Amino acid sequence: MSLGYLFGGGVGTEPHGLELYRTYEVVQSWYEQVAAWTGLTVGQILEEDLPTAQEERQSVGTVREAALAIGVHDVLASFNLRPAAIGGLSLGAMTASCLAGSLGRRELFEMLASSRDTPEPSADDPQQGIAIAFSSLADGDGSHPADGAPSYPGEHVPGVHLAGDFGPTADGTKRIMMLAGHAEALGALAAEVPPGTVVPLPGRTIAVHTPLRRPYRDFMAPRIDAIPFADPEIPLLSCLEPKVLRTAADVRDLFQRNSTDPISLVDVYTGMKEQGVQLGLVMGPSIPEGILAFPFPVVHIERPEHIEQALTTAYDLGIDLSGAPVLS
Repeated sequence: MSLGYLFGGGVGTEPHGLELYRTYEVVQSWYEQVAAWTGLTVGQILEEDLPTAQEERQSVGTVREAALAIGVHDVLASFNLRPAAIGGLSLGAMTASCLAGSLGRRELFEMLASSRDTPEPSADDPQQGIAIAFSSLADGDGSHPADGAPSYPGEHVPGVHLAGDFGPTADGTKRIMMLAGHAEALGALAAEVPPGTVVPLPGRTIAVHTPLRRPYRDFMAPRIDAIPFADPEIPLLSCLEPKVLRTAADVRDLFQRNSTDPISLVDVYTGMKEQGVQLGLVMGPSIPEGILAFPFPVVHIERPEHIEQALTTAYDLGIDLSGAPVLS
């Protein structure tokens, strides 16, 4: 039996990781290192309000989420817990790539910090947004849309894009997806479909994983090109297609496409299952707990008590860690 690490995407607005920071010296020293690389203070990374400007807010938010995820990884590593396969969504895919040995930690965080220089959108540009969508599944089998239903709410609606697929709910009755695009189109769609089918998220002004992020992708492209990527040291699952990333070129391609291409949690956990993963540890709070179906047990780790739960679960399941390499 083997262990997989899952890293979520997204940028939360609430502070996370305070308990871990206060409990573990390895986390404290890690945050000090991230601060030195990014020019942010530990307080800015850990708990202070995010900046108001859109791109700067996104940049600091990504540093915050990635720092916490790697901090969790480092605490687990201090207890000799290591993954046999790894993957994540969006920012989580880049964090997983780093922990798989495909790029250095400094390179990752300097890249995330540099994204704050992305030009802000023009005041004349249409406002962007994000929504969560729920699609009914036939017969509760967790895979197929109900007869006559679109593959996702808003399919073929101008200004609405499928940005992410989180897979079926734990009860197999619905599939949870992320839509992104023009805020006006998302709001109109939410008003047209049955209540609760499409739920626009307040305060989300970046149409992530859609063609609308092309200016950001173009701005970051030379910075990503300058990163010296390496082949992953363990199986690294892509969130952009059903694929194991095996080469430096594979990882560079993921970094370049990540901002404009839709993501899939299903591709990540299905790939892990095929790699023999029988317990998944979810790093940080960005993948919701208890809502989604996974093909193996998962433990969500955000606070110190979750570390003990992860260690106990791995022991109870007889997870074999003998072949897992020590990652950076």
